[in-house]
Amino acid sequence: MKRNQFKIYFLTIASVIGLTACTNLEIEETDSIISEGFQGLADPSSTVDELYNRVGGQYGDQANFFALQEVTTDAALVPTRGTDWGDNGLWRVLHNHSWNGEHAFIGTVWNQFNANQLIASQVLDSRSNPTAANIGDASFMRAYSMWVILDNYGQVPFRDTSLPSSALPEVLSGQAALDVILADLDQAIANLPTTNAGTGAALNRASKAAARHLKAKVLLNKHIYLGTSADSGDMAQVISLVDAIAADGFALQAGFFDLFRQEADNETIWSLTSLATGNRIFNGLHYNSTAIGGGGWNGFSTLAEFYDLYEGDANSNRVDLNGNPLDGQEERRGGVPPAGKPFTGAAGTTDNGGLEDGSNVGFGYLIGQQYALNGTPLTDRAGAPLTFKRDFKDGQGNTSFINNDETTGIRVMKYNPRYGGGFVGHEIVFRYSDAYLMKAEAMLRSGQDPTAMVNALRQLRGANPLTSVGEQQLLDERGRELFQEVWRRNDMIRFGQFNRDWLFKEPGEIGNTARNLFPIPPTQLLANPNLVQNPGY
Repeated sequence: MKRNQFKIYFLTIASVIGLTACTNLEIEETDSIISEGFQGLADPSSTVDELYNRVGGQYGDQANFFALQEVTTDAALVPTRGTDWGDNGLWRVLHNHSWNGEHAFIGTVWNQFNANQLIASQVLDSRSNPTAANIGDASFMRAYSMWVILDNYGQVPFRDTSLPSSALPEVLSGQAALDVILADLDQAIANLPTTNAGTGAALNRASKAAARHLKAKVLLNKHIYLGTSADSGDMAQVISLVDAIAADGFALQAGFFDLFRQEADNETIWSLTSLATGNRIFNGLHYNSTAIGGGGWNGFSTLAEFYDLYEGDANSNRVDLNGNPLDGQEERRGGVPPAGKPFTGAAGTTDNGGLEDGSNVGFGYLIGQQYALNGTPLTDRAGAPLTFKRDFKDGQGNTSFINNDETTGIRVMKYNPRYGGGFVGHEIVFRYSDAYLMKAEAMLRSGQDPTAMVNALRQLRGANPLTSVGEQQLLDERGRELFQEVWRRNDMIRFGQFNRDWLFKEPGEIGNTARNLFPIPPTQLLANPNLVQNPGY
């Protein structure tokens, strides 16, 4: 990959260590044992702080967790352009579903979130004398970390911190894993504070609303983990949990892209201060898109079929200087401006010669000619027009995952360099639109009609109403609303579409449901014989 000197600013040290540590057959201490003679933590509050910082770095990374949830789907891919982003196929095998148990990201996510679970268990150990606040935070973080492992790997090693370090972790799956996760969430709800919507930095820590959001997510997916049909009682609980979140003031908010700025809003339920939103910004922008942060890294793109889920011209996505659509597109598809905006001193912006620095970079989906701050058409490094294209072509014009030129692929911009250049401590994990659509889905799965509810969201986002809403329409709406928010893999599995065909997927992997779970890393099978490799690996 190119631009490593800039990307490294947005990767946490923990992520880098994890990435290199899981490519050999060393057994990771954090996953299999705890230090001999554990007798409790001297300062559980500082450990809770550390845990939030760890998760912030893990979530903000462009590799590992984000890559497993997004690049494995129809919403994101990382083509090889020249020699850039080749990385021995590291990114390509995720999108085409040909990964194996040695893939670095698969091992790192396993290590990271199992280590988080162990840290949270140490906080919860009675010998650590945790406060009620510590119990709320640690219960939430343990539930979140265990859920990530269950959702991605199907089995969760769980260590009782009261047992000797020589004892192997118990392995939980199915209902047994769900029982522990849901009990933790109930404990979190009992101990976490009620934090109202719009309180900004206060939402960087978990609240009752965050725990309810995660509990709703777990219950919505419960039938997937059990291999059954959706249970009406679970769906009723999802609806009730979302209603309780709304009672704390969380609500849909107009101004879609304003949600992803530093300023407080009414939709954010839980965000993280990873200062790594730059990964979401720069990994798709071309090197010449902006001088902020040293320029883009020219990697991540989306598929044309995903872009086509939105209303508007298939080949053009322009807006005027004020962001008003010019090609019939809905608000969430954003658009490409013809130049930068005059500098007005808006919060989070900086002046660049009388223009708002970075404001030549559009929001949403970037396709077609891109422009400099002064309105000059940008070029790529070879001097050709910088026109982002729907298709991925090699030098002979053939559809290809490799040998692309610098301009192939529609780029995606939910956060934006004009507001802090990516060093902004507000990366959303849970927000109300997700909860709102979970409620709509629970209604659908329990025989109710969510059409009016979904159309209320679409009206707010400047999209035309749907005549009816079934599973396909609801999955599509979740894609349009929650792109790049690390939900696409989970959604596609729940709606039975993770195994369908899309561009560059290996033909032999179409219909392969074994890909719904990642393999257990070989190092962990050696460390804990209670683990069993997932089918298909």
